[in-house]
Amino acid sequence: MVYLLIIISAIFVNNIVFSQFLGICPFLGVSKKIDTAAGMGAAVTFVLTLATIVTYLLQHYVLEPFEIQFLQTILFILVIAALVQMIEIVLKKISPSLYQALGVFLPLITTNCCILGVAILVADGTWASKVPGAEASLLQGTVFAFATALGFTLALILFAGIREQLAMSKVPKAMEGTPIALLSAGLLAMAFMGFSGVV
Repeated sequence: MVYLLIIISAIFVNNIVFSQFLGICPFLGVSKKIDTAAGMGAAVTFVLTLATIVTYLLQHYVLEPFEIQFLQTILFILVIAALVQMIEIVLKKISPSLYQALGVFLPLITTNCCILGVAILVADGTWASKVPGAEASLLQGTVFAFATALGFTLALILFAGIREQLAMSKVPKAMEGTPIALLSAGLLAMAFMGFSGVV
């Protein structure tokens, strides 16, 4: 039951984009086509889940025992950068079209505040206070990270669908492009606020 609460909380109630406003750069930059948004969501899901496991272990078995927690941010960014490099190499070989479509945003996953933020939340255990009955364990933290990445992917795909529809719609000249995209993002965020209090 706790795992279900963690998943619902991370995807809907505390959505990383709409509730915590992390990961806005790729949210706005890669959300013009659903295919690209889904690819970016898959890449973020992979990196976020793996980075959370590795950074949690580093935090509890290296940084805390040796009392060098001040290196947390630097070490976490290095881990995330290494994972992103791995994804870039794999995508270049397996799906060159997706690699080209993601463009500059794939390397930007390295500094995506969504990934670094979730890694820090899980390593410190502060995420558990948002879910009743949750513990700051590695397994529950990994489920939280995976569900958070799914919430990010959901936000990206929903927004991409709206932007594809807006591209075919007649929009007032002053609202074309970025203004209507930001307005739509705000409305999506308000819609997700309706989930608050569910968990």
